[in-house]
Amino acid sequence: MAIYHLCIKIISRGKGKSAVAASAYRSGEKIKNEYDGIVHDFTRKGGIAHTEILLPQNAPQEFSDRGTLWNSVEKNRKK
Repeated sequence: MAIYHLCIKIISRGKGKSAVAASAYRSGEKIKNEYDGIVHDFTRKGGIAHTEILLPQNAPQEFSDRGTLWNSVEKNRKK
């Protein structure tokens, strides 16, 4: 039987963090942060069994791409 676990953390750019970097790390992907131009490459990270993006029916389909989704989140955050 699988046991579900959820951990939610606040990512604060003011504290030097990036939602794009956090997403790349958790998914083991390579994503470029459009805000500062840094490429976060975690493709060599092991231990990732599955990643998935679930979107509501009315969400733009381009958000099924992790880089597009999280760069959009960072672009639209309050300053």
